[in-house]
Amino acid sequence: MNAWTMERRMYTLTLLSLVLSGVGGLTVNIPKKEYEYARGDNITLPCTFTLKTPPPKNPFYIISWSGEVEGIDIEPLILTYYSNLGSTDVKSQYEGRVSLDLDLDKGKANLKLNSITKKDNKEFECRVQVPGDDEGKPSDTTRLVVLVAPSTPICEIQGKAEYGKNINLTCVSEEGMPTPIYSWKSQDVRNMPRVADPRTTDKGGVLSLYNISKDASGYYICTSSNKIRSATCNITLSVMPPSMNIGSTAGIIAGAVAALIALIIVIYCCCCRKKKEEKEEFTMGAREDEYSDKQPGVVVVGGVTSHRLG
Repeated sequence: MNAWTMERRMYTLTLLSLVLSGVGGLTVNIPKKEYEYARGDNITLPCTFTLKTPPPKNPFYIISWSGEVEGIDIEPLILTYYSNLGSTDVKSQYEGRVSLDLDLDKGKANLKLNSITKKDNKEFECRVQVPGDDEGKPSDTTRLVVLVAPSTPICEIQGKAEYGKNINLTCVSEEGMPTPIYSWKSQDVRNMPRVADPRTTDKGGVLSLYNISKDASGYYICTSSNKIRSATCNITLSVMPPSMNIGSTAGIIAGAVAALIALIIVIYCCCCRKKKEEKEEFTMGAREDEYSDKQPGVVVVGGVTSHRLG
C-alpha cells in the first residue's frame, strides 16, 4: 500500500468521524453517580445536555425526569417538559414538591426536589429528546441517598442490679441512615468520669458489666451517631445487696410500720386499763370515807367494824 492510498484512507476516516459526531452529538450528563442529603432537605439534582453541532433550527425539546421504584420494571415519570407548549407536566404524587430548573440555551435541566423523605432513596434518570438528534447519550442516571439522623435512643437495664450479678445496659435508636454507631461513657456517684473495668464490653449498643459491686453505681450515657448528627440517652444505676432489692426493702418497711402500729395499740390499751383501775380505786376510797363520816365512833379496819368508845 503506497503513501497516497494511506493518506486517502485517513482522510475518509476523518470525514466519517465528523459525520458521526454531527449525527450522534446529543449528550446528557449528571456529574455524580450518587448524592447524599439529609431527610427533610430541599435539594437539586443537576443535569446538563449538549446537542449536535450545528444544532437543528428551533429544536423541539422533550425533557423528563423519572424515578426508579423497587420491584417495578417501568420507571414512573416524575415530570415532563414540552418546549413547544412551554409547559411542564408534574405527576400528582409529586405536585408541590418538584420543579424543573431549566435553561435551554445553557443546556441545563436540573430537578429540584423539596422536603425529601426515605421514599426518595432511589435512582433518578434525566432524559432529553430532540427530533433528529436521537443518537449519542440521551439520558443519564444518579442515585439519591436520603440520610436519616438517629432517633433519640432508648436505654434499658437487662438483669438485676445486685452485688455479684452480670447485667447489660442496652441502647437502641429506632431510626438512622446510615446505621448509627453506639458508644458508652459513665460517671460515678460523684459525677466524676469513670475508668472502665477491663472486663466491661461495649458492642453494638450493649454495654456488658460483670460481677458488679457498689462501685458500679453511677450514671451511664449512651451516644447514638451517624454522619448526620447524634442523640443520647442515660441510665442511673444503683447496685444493691441481694437482700436490699426494692421488693424486700418494701416488705421490711411494711413490716416495721405494722409492728410500730401494733406497739402503739398495746401501749394505748395498757394506759387506758391503768387509768380505769385508778379511777375505780379512787371511787371505792371515796365511798369508804363517806360511810365513815356518817357513823362517828365506828372504825373500819381491814373490813372489820369496831366501835370507838367515849
